Amino acid sequence: MTSRTSIDDDGLNNSEGLAPLHLDDASTKPELLVPTPTLSGIPLRLGGFKTLSEALDYAAEGEAGFNFYNGRHGALSDVLSYKKIRTEALSVARKMRAFDLPRGSRVAIIADTKPEFVIFFMACQYVGLIPVPLPAAVNFNGREAFIYQTRLFVQDCEAKICLASDEFVKYLAEACVGLKLAFQGACRDFYDLPEDPRPLEPTSPKENAYIQYTSGSTNFPRGVIIESGSAMSNLSRILQDGIQVRVPDRCFSWLPFYHDMGLVGKMMSTLVGQGSIDCLDNRKFAIRPNIWLKLMSENKSTISFSPPFGYELCLRRLHPEQAEQYDLSHWRIAGVGAEMIRSSILNRFAEALEPAGFRKEAFTPCYGMAESSVAVTFSKLGKVFDTDSIDREKSATEGMAVQGPAEDAGTRTFVACGYPLPDHEIQIRDADHRPLSARHIGRVFVRGPSIMSGYLNKPELTSEVLVDGWLDTGDLGYCTEDGQLFIVGRGKDMIIINGRNIWPQDLEYTAEAQPSVRSGDALAFGLSDNGEDSEKAVIVIQTREKDAEKRQNLIRSIKQTIFEHSGIQCHVKLVPAHTLPRTSSGKLSRSKARFNFIQSNDGAEVANG
Repeated sequence: MTSRTSIDDDGLNNSEGLAPLHLDDASTKPELLVPTPTLSGIPLRLGGFKTLSEALDYAAEGEAGFNFYNGRHGALSDVLSYKKIRTEALSVARKMRAFDLPRGSRVAIIADTKPEFVIFFMACQYVGLIPVPLPAAVNFNGREAFIYQTRLFVQDCEAKICLASDEFVKYLAEACVGLKLAFQGACRDFYDLPEDPRPLEPTSPKENAYIQYTSGSTNFPRGVIIESGSAMSNLSRILQDGIQVRVPDRCFSWLPFYHDMGLVGKMMSTLVGQGSIDCLDNRKFAIRPNIWLKLMSENKSTISFSPPFGYELCLRRLHPEQAEQYDLSHWRIAGVGAEMIRSSILNRFAEALEPAGFRKEAFTPCYGMAESSVAVTFSKLGKVFDTDSIDREKSATEGMAVQGPAEDAGTRTFVACGYPLPDHEIQIRDADHRPLSARHIGRVFVRGPSIMSGYLNKPELTSEVLVDGWLDTGDLGYCTEDGQLFIVGRGKDMIIINGRNIWPQDLEYTAEAQPSVRSGDALAFGLSDNGEDSEKAVIVIQTREKDAEKRQNLIRSIKQTIFEHSGIQCHVKLVPAHTLPRTSSGKLSRSKARFNFIQSNDGAEVANG
């Protein structure tokens, strides 16, 4: 039997009352929480917490918390101290307790970047229920697709309570039609429910803290089950060893709360580290990405993470003369991960923002996934990221990462993802799960205290990826002699042509070298050749070009360049701008692009030769 600590009325700080947050009250202008870059005013603790609720209890003694920027131009909209979070979360937990649900029941929450999400997520920790953050990304998929996907999530996790902010509650209502739920509606409405006076029993270290759905970049999203102890272990290592939190650190994030980097890497880690964090709605970031730079400058933020596409999006919208208006000299950790990292993007970003005081040494490449809570490796802080240029042909035919000249057509340059966090191990294995030595390319396996319990309701899939205590990440990579990890692609994305391994990234980078093709406008994948072992390579390019002759010239040029670089024939399909499919977290999705192509006339033509 798992032991649990109860919280009774004597443990509740009522100094701020239990009234709901009036988030739309325009009569009071929020005042920036901890306006100077400082920690909370209490002794800094970066480890030793057994659960998230225990960490919040401690953080609530200080003065730090969350600032939310959701206005049109990044205006401060809401301020939420840890003391307020704890007070509100305990109240909500008692209201959840009144439903008398079985311990471990799931609470699905559409993870909009709003104060309500943080409060309700933490309320679950105080009452032993499991929060399940759901994507808040209608714009990516369209209204009907969003409702359909939300319903699948709710059914898959067997949620008993379903919640959303005012903005998403109408979609949630349609998604939950006919489902048997204890409660479904707006977070705001939940405040009107009665509280249960019985003592609360917070989630214990051995109980599940949350369920994190993967982004679905290779197949339908899977629910990753993370125990409280596993999450706390990962958070402790991130704070102590990964980013080495110090005074006066201040975090900034536009990453969505339904993505592991935003949920665990920023929301949870900042709370456990008693710091202040400025949160920008990711949809506002997508529309005006340079609000990120503006607020980083104004708030003297020191830590912020992004996938590579975030840095590139800023570059696209940044005019050279704008850089000098920012002060990014305080930005000591510019974390980068969640997808393949291109050195060219980081170099261009550093060069463009150098007039603002940004230092290339701030870039901190890392590697992780929801299945390991969030983080597996971190690069060393305060030094320029390492790169490795390897011979394309030897990697394709021999599976070896043999170094070659940088900036050569016959080599490909990768960015190092750093070294494993303490207590974590990495092995590179072949197809038969045999460990490989340094510079051999193979499947990346991870072992450590942060690994998931398994996939929700998917025992067969769980047994496939959890092997003798090791997690098969599904990624391809290699380690150098000193143990540094390099990721070269996804195993399921690999294109096999006549026995050669072709990385889709190679084809994409080659196509993007064309002057009229921007970075991120290409997706490559393999298509089965009438059931044979060999595949055919396909690359889909989104373009604004309308002229028929120029389009044909572009197709010919891409085909010729790919043949010269990779020695293969490739089918090229042009599609309109902004039509390449993406996952819920915003990453380009090869699997969805492959599916869309197969359904088209082009797919049938290519498959039949």
